[in-house]
Amino acid sequence: MKIDRQLGILSILLQTESVTAPYLSEIFEVSRRTIDRDIEDLCKAGIPIVTRQGKGGGISIIEGYKIDKTMLTHGEMQDILAGLRSLDSVNGTNRYGQLMEKLSIGSSDFFVGNQSVLIDLSSWYKDSLAPKIEMIRMAIEQHRELEFFYYAPKGESQRIIEPYYLIFRWSSWYVWGWCKSREDYRLFKLNRMDKVYMSENYFSERTSPLPNLRDERIFPGGIKVKALFEADCKWRLVEEFGPDCFREQKNGTLLFQADYTNKENLLTWLLTFRDKVELLEPKAIREELRQSILKMKKKYDNAADS
Repeated sequence: MKIDRQLGILSILLQTESVTAPYLSEIFEVSRRTIDRDIEDLCKAGIPIVTRQGKGGGISIIEGYKIDKTMLTHGEMQDILAGLRSLDSVNGTNRYGQLMEKLSIGSSDFFVGNQSVLIDLSSWYKDSLAPKIEMIRMAIEQHRELEFFYYAPKGESQRIIEPYYLIFRWSSWYVWGWCKSREDYRLFKLNRMDKVYMSENYFSERTSPLPNLRDERIFPGGIKVKALFEADCKWRLVEEFGPDCFREQKNGTLLFQADYTNKENLLTWLLTFRDKVELLEPKAIREELRQSILKMKKKYDNAADS
């Protein structure tokens, strides 16, 4: 992909005195014209690249910049490579592993002995998720519309969007784009998207704002929860909300308090603890939960009688 290739070119230029365009063209398997455009883009980004024609010429970063303002330390490069490695865990390819080899320029330091950060972004839905990610990446690069059927809490609908960003956040993948039916930018969760395909329609790129992904923006909260958990639920509370979310009582139970964002999600979450939790507040949701439990009991009682 374009940004990956430009990162690779920049890494090479930072580690070598000078390279030729044909060399870059060969190592990244693209045309000379593509390399020229990449160099132009890097210059526009503020990287002081110079080109020299003729024998002994080539492409390089001006010497003072390389010495005084080295952009990537060894630790920073390790972080970049860890991120690239994680992308292979998503799509099951070795594309980014190959890019890592190009970035390393023969240095074995990046591959043996000192890899302290390993990231695996794969999920149970890898078989269905990977093709979506690849298609969305391609649609973003080619400025082509995406069409899909979307399952949302308020119902299902057919959507057409202009995709701009592929996002991994809150342990899930999302696409951010201009929704033609809503005439506004929207965030779509990939696992809720079905029958996804890339349209033949191209779109003119908008000046897309970055999505506001602050937790309080997406999950506004507002439900003050107080619940009493049995002691053997402690590990889950710590894992999901941290060690400060409860106070241990004299009898060993755990008084949990938190600001929750969605009533339906709260009810579903509480039910996963079965009989090991009692919701104390809010009173209205406690009553709603009680009624749900009574209805569940009735269903099971009827099944036992039949």
